[in-house]
Amino acid sequence: MELIDLLDLEEIEIGLFRARQPDTQLQRVFGGQVLAQALIAAARTVSVSRVLHSLHAYFLVPGRTDIPMVYDVESVRDGGSFSSRRVVARQGGQVIFYLSSSFHEMEEGFEHLDLAPDDVPPPEECPTLGEVLFKASGRPVSFWEREWGALDVRYVGDSRPGGDLIDPSHPARSRVWVRANGRLPDDRRVHHAALAYASDLTLLGATTVPHGVFVGFNVQAASIDHAMWFHRPFRADEWLLYDQVSPSASHGLGLAIGRLFQNGILVSNVAQEGLIRPLRKS
Repeated sequence: MELIDLLDLEEIEIGLFRARQPDTQLQRVFGGQVLAQALIAAARTVSVSRVLHSLHAYFLVPGRTDIPMVYDVESVRDGGSFSSRRVVARQGGQVIFYLSSSFHEMEEGFEHLDLAPDDVPPPEECPTLGEVLFKASGRPVSFWEREWGALDVRYVGDSRPGGDLIDPSHPARSRVWVRANGRLPDDRRVHHAALAYASDLTLLGATTVPHGVFVGFNVQAASIDHAMWFHRPFRADEWLLYDQVSPSASHGLGLAIGRLFQNGILVSNVAQEGLIRPLRKS
């Protein structure tokens, strides 16, 4: 399985890891890949009794797909309840990405959560992401399946004119079902990294929904920063509902916020700001 291979990092020395690249036709590395690999690197330096609860990342320079990536983990602190790690990703001697992550010793506490959206069609009734992108771009479904075959993504709908999710209070909203395409090992760290990988694929697209454009086709787009909070156990190889909304876009930047539910239970929240620069006709 390609995703498992991507997350199988080589430890060069203590706290220093080298990652492999996927077989891809893309000219730059997918941000979710860097996010997931950095997270695995950080988690491998932390006691397995401590569970990831948050990450904050900045994408600085587009990564290349033709040379390896190296992840350097700094053990910032190991306290009584929390462990903090900082990861620097380098490629060709250049820093391209920063990640800060925090791990928590599990404990009892207060409990509440948002409810999952109602009336969402099951994934089996929704088109694949490849089918949706084929209609938007004209590129065959096989191309998209080759590039994003590590994930199974089904498009629920969005708030474009005539869409299924029209909401005057949220002009930019979209929903997808997502899971890893294949069984993952019973390792919590792998499932966290796989969800981080998946979280970057469609989130920025929510920011362009009201504007009649699509990320990657008629708008210049790039993830700039990304944050996640992990609340409850989940499996990334089982269906998760990704409810995405963009509260604001301005000055070439779009902000998107996502909630991930599994079996009706909120398991993670995500936030991302990215570049969404309109392409000017020459």
